[in-house]
Amino acid sequence: MATPHTIPGTTNTAAAKQGGATAAPPNGGWILFATILGSSMAFIDSTVVNVALPVLQRDLHATTADVLWVVEGYALFLAALILVGGALGDRFGRKRIYATGIVIFAVASAICGIAQSPGQLIVARAVQGIGGALLTPGSLAIISATFPAKERGRAIGTWSGFTTVTSALGPVVGGFLIQFSWRWIFFINLPLAALALAVLFIHVPETKDEGETGPLDIRGALLATVGLGALVFGLIQAGSAGFGHAGVILPLVVGVAALAGFLFLEQHERNPMMPLKLFSSRMFSATNLLTFFLYGALGGALYFLPFKLQQLHGYTALQSGISLLPFTIIMFGLSRWAGGLVAQYGARLPLVIGPTLAGIGFLLYARTGTDGNYWTQYFPAVLVLALGMTITVSPLTTSVMNAVSQDRAGIASGVNNAVARTASLVAVAVFGIIVAQIFISTVTGNLTGLHLDPATQHAMLAQRDKLLGAQVPANVAATTHHAIAQALDNAFVMSFRVAMLVGAALAFGSALIAYFFIDGDLLPKRGEIAAKPTGPSRALAGKARRIPSRN
Repeated sequence: MATPHTIPGTTNTAAAKQGGATAAPPNGGWILFATILGSSMAFIDSTVVNVALPVLQRDLHATTADVLWVVEGYALFLAALILVGGALGDRFGRKRIYATGIVIFAVASAICGIAQSPGQLIVARAVQGIGGALLTPGSLAIISATFPAKERGRAIGTWSGFTTVTSALGPVVGGFLIQFSWRWIFFINLPLAALALAVLFIHVPETKDEGETGPLDIRGALLATVGLGALVFGLIQAGSAGFGHAGVILPLVVGVAALAGFLFLEQHERNPMMPLKLFSSRMFSATNLLTFFLYGALGGALYFLPFKLQQLHGYTALQSGISLLPFTIIMFGLSRWAGGLVAQYGARLPLVIGPTLAGIGFLLYARTGTDGNYWTQYFPAVLVLALGMTITVSPLTTSVMNAVSQDRAGIASGVNNAVARTASLVAVAVFGIIVAQIFISTVTGNLTGLHLDPATQHAMLAQRDKLLGAQVPANVAATTHHAIAQALDNAFVMSFRVAMLVGAALAFGSALIAYFFIDGDLLPKRGEIAAKPTGPSRALAGKARRIPSRN
């Protein structure tokens, strides 16, 4: 499930520093169309995939680890390379890098659509992540470089509104397409990409930062990718093999070492992709820690929701997608109101109340059982969770931006966005361990209590790593079949509840971080850091959000 996140509406590209364009571009509508279409393609795909995971697991005979990697392969490269993607656009041309991202994303989508095995799909999803890392920051960078300052805010607002709507419709459209075949959720990207590229090459001018001459932080990007990849691989393997297995210990050690090397390099790199000096601001560190906890809870806990709705309650993919639509409607409808909370109450109060409500939302999810009634079981949970996130997102963004000087706004927004994506990446793997271990332990006890014949017992225990995707042998009696299905259902409900309780604990922890470390002044002071801008992702700008589906 993808996490909703906002990239603040401030840029720090060369164009922005020089005031950008002086007059509204005559083809401004086409520029907006090209940037909205391309970025929406990535947003929709991330929201659709989670809805499709139960179907993918069944059709490709995938294990729990396989479907985790379908999500994590994409999230890994997106999180690790998104800052580099912004830097490449600044250096080599925003239109060129944006177009390259669209092409890579489209080709990878086609490969996803024809994948015949979980491994093929995972590799293609990883390539999609590389494309997403190029096109996601590029869309906003193009708007910032081509629209004058007085028009830029309205253009970014238009971009934000349309991408929000398209992202909201993603699970619904995807759920509809999945009824025919899950492959269409990937094939639909091909005509969208072709149209976006046609408009881009005909109507959008090229821009780049002529002042960018320093070397790109390629070593930092490689260390971040290796570190996160090895860490996530080890965590996913631990879900079935346990932490004592050599195949788990080795990648965890490599991951920790690579991430330590990344931090050391960023401290001494002349042009770091993540300037660590930003974190000398207590406010910036606190807001990013809050981001990591809260978006980790959101991405990790709600990853398993489509499995519960579809495999336990029998929802269709379309119904599963629609079930989270209230989340997006509430965030979109109340975003303007939430944006004024900091000016009226200061940052601390909404950043305490918002995560607290989100934590209550997770607790409401934890109370759900085998009853699949949406209105009594799930609607109250999504309602409270959405309200909590709505109250949180805009004040959190404002706090991030006010923690640094104006000339560091672009890189600050990029770092915070990368932190949110990394949080979801790591959390999905960690929550996967929690759910897998509790499910395996519970279902083993449940099946043992049924006193099954040895062949049936062996067949079921061999599929424990598929969770609710396990298939009951066709030759068992109807009463035994029902008992086995009930044992699987009860085991998954138990593991799902624990996941939601962990999510609630992380959300409440976010509220405590806000209470003790976030400045409560009505007018937060900007400028705790006033160093010259150096980061590569100054093109990250504007307001971008990801909604639950989720990825």
